[in-house]
Amino acid sequence: MYKIIYMKADYEPWWQFEDWESHIVYEQIFHTKKEMEQALQQILDDFRKKYDHEESREGKYFAFWSEDEKRFCEACDDELQIFHGIIVQEMAYNKK
Repeated sequence: MYKIIYMKADYEPWWQFEDWESHIVYEQIFHTKKEMEQALQQILDDFRKKYDHEESREGKYFAFWSEDEKRFCEACDDELQIFHGIIVQEMAYNKK
């Protein structure tokens, strides 16, 4: 089984800081690799149309952003870039 996770945070998805799961917008589960790959391609195509920048790591982490989407951080007194992250996970499961 496979999972696609969409998260939105002020850091790229490959960092997976301690509270990264609290930034999850949605998750999708797929039973086959083919289903997951088709859904992933559609998501990537949609995000490439919406956001100006893209970076990926290891073929399973994708970050998208536009320069004008930032949030102010009072603790650091600075503007932080907002990233739209896609994470692909292969899930282990027990066969009975």
